[in-house]
Amino acid sequence: MKEVLQLYIDGTPVTVAWEDNASVDALKELAASAPLVIRMSMYGGFEQVGPIGSRLPRDDVDTRTQAGDIVLYSGNQIVVFYGTNSWAYTRLGHITDRDAAGMAELLSHGDVTLTLQIEQQ
Repeated sequence: MKEVLQLYIDGTPVTVAWEDNASVDALKELAASAPLVIRMSMYGGFEQVGPIGSRLPRDDVDTRTQAGDIVLYSGNQIVVFYGTNSWAYTRLGHITDRDAAGMAELLSHGDVTLTLQIEQQ
């Protein structure tokens, strides 16, 4: 069995292909002792943004996002996209089991709660 970082959006599990970087490693550490719960807010009609509660390592690059992308913004906020945007972000991962319509269904109808936790698989 191995430990994996699992993401839930309002209690719905989603499959994420996580990046291999220091930011994701730091997220895993934050979720290791207890689930990390992040209250998200709709922003711009294409994303949900929420404060992580601490600063993570960042390696921002100009990025064009797509639905399902998960990024770090300003080192202390997590962003999940159901649309597209271009900005300097650190990539965290991509939700692989939802298409653009599925992401919009999860994220475009009001604020959501993200839960990140370590699970055995």
